[in-house]
Amino acid sequence: MDQLTPEELCRGDEGVRSSVVTLVWHIAGNLESRFDRFLTTDGEKPWRDRDAELEDRVATRAEILHRWESGWTKLFHALEELSDADLSRRVRIRAQPMSVVEALHKALGHISYHVGQMVYAGKLIRGRAWEPLSVPMGQTAEYNRRLMGEASGEDPGEG
Repeated sequence: MDQLTPEELCRGDEGVRSSVVTLVWHIAGNLESRFDRFLTTDGEKPWRDRDAELEDRVATRAEILHRWESGWTKLFHALEELSDADLSRRVRIRAQPMSVVEALHKALGHISYHVGQMVYAGKLIRGRAWEPLSVPMGQTAEYNRRLMGEASGEDPGEG
């Protein structure tokens, strides 16, 4: 999100159906609903309005970041409260029973899919100005050499 202007965060054109801001609202809504009273209530809360999350909107960078943090805070708080014994407990999402581990995997898949959409949207919007979030093309060998040198305690500049 740091690579996009506030206007670009709200733009959903250029082959991208949902803007980054729309995806942020949806991810936050999903995390807040799923992880509010995670072990004791259904993950699809009656107060959640999923359809409204997916509507086009305009927001400031501060509003977008606040919404983003709100969802992740709910998830991290729920994770902090879990014990090893809780992992085999059963929870429900939309009345469907599943283990805590299954619910966490479901959330991981769902959220990573949408974060991937956000990255794709950013790449489409920024074009060649987009800075890779992982190893840049053509730099894998150097990256691996540096990491392997650090792991072995060698100076990556040697050899």
